[in-house]
Amino acid sequence: MADTPDLAPGRTTSTRAAGSSPAARASRASAKVREAQLEDQISQLQNDLKAIAATLARLSNDKVNEVKAVAKSEAHHLQRQAEHVVEDVQDQASALEKQLKDTIREKPLTAVASAVGIGFILALLSRH
Repeated sequence: MADTPDLAPGRTTSTRAAGSSPAARASRASAKVREAQLEDQISQLQNDLKAIAATLARLSNDKVNEVKAVAKSEAHHLQRQAEHVVEDVQDQASALEKQLKDTIREKPLTAVASAVGIGFILALLSRH
């Protein structure tokens, strides 16, 4: 490796002797203190980043749980609505069945004639 005179040829030999002077030692000590402070700051930044990551993880978990709760609530709501629709359809089918039975009781000959006619038409359609 190159010596200091090779890198800075304009310097005199007095600068070489200054490397062991009290000022140079103080400068090196100051540099070490700054280096230690920088390492402490980096360590603090790493701890802060870890804390931020943990906070973000908690927040995202909270949001996921909140969304799950809303989804479950909506699913239960939709299920109740579907049950009401099924009940309404069953009620309408029962009312239609009752109305059909009442019509058959009131006019049995018309009902039989209609059934025979429908059967005849279905028989004709199935032959072709």
